[in-house]
Amino acid sequence: MKRTPFGGLILLVSMGLAMLGPIVTVILWAFAVKWRYPHLLPTEWGLKYWFAMFGRETVITPILTSLALTSIATTTAALICWPAAYAFARLKFPGRQLLLFSFIAAQAVPKFALFVSIAVIFLKLGLVGNFWGVVVVQMLSAVLFMIWIPTAAFRGIPPALEEAAFDLGASRLRVFVLITLPQAMPALAASYVLAFVSILFEVDSALLIGAPTITTMPLLLMTLSAQIIVQEAAVLCVLIWVPCAVLLLLSRRFMTARGIAQGFGA
Repeated sequence: MKRTPFGGLILLVSMGLAMLGPIVTVILWAFAVKWRYPHLLPTEWGLKYWFAMFGRETVITPILTSLALTSIATTTAALICWPAAYAFARLKFPGRQLLLFSFIAAQAVPKFALFVSIAVIFLKLGLVGNFWGVVVVQMLSAVLFMIWIPTAAFRGIPPALEEAAFDLGASRLRVFVLITLPQAMPALAASYVLAFVSILFEVDSALLIGAPTITTMPLLLMTLSAQIIVQEAAVLCVLIWVPCAVLLLLSRRFMTARGIAQGFGA
């Protein structure tokens, strides 16, 4: 590619098409009323299917349910996992490496099989078809991001900075809030965004634990896809992307390339 005059440009365009092509296609379908071969663009535009989607009572509830489930599960996982990540980074205790590795080992097991086992236990506890039962299970999707990325970030912060603050008389809480937390914030923001997206698009947990009373946007999207209503499925895809895009825009204040790389241990 380097030997050709436009090798870099060709590679860049190819990567752009591969990454943005599917997204652009879905967005076009969301605003297309008619789009038939061999036309490259829709022949008729409009919001017909947007009004059709929002006109259904069975659509609004899954949207609100998904946002509530994802927000609660992600925030709760952060409150539990971030202090644990700090402990993994700063404290030495027996079995630390084995316990830290166990969070990756859990991801090696197919989630569907794992959720089936959990569903059997939750059925006895009365948590199947329960909102909070789904929250607990969806938190499992966030554990890997919420533990590993912050742990690597906290390890990357020089202990000398904290020790210098201690020597000046600062309390442990003050040192953590004013020194440690700001430096780890890019990685924490990255872990929150990744966990939020992972939970928002989670299907198996809502299908096995939430059914039949809890319906999320991914489950609704599966139903629409089975009915081959392309425009309505595209509209729902765009609606699922919106919270992720908003969260990414809000987190840009905290997320930097260096901080994210530090969080991944790079």
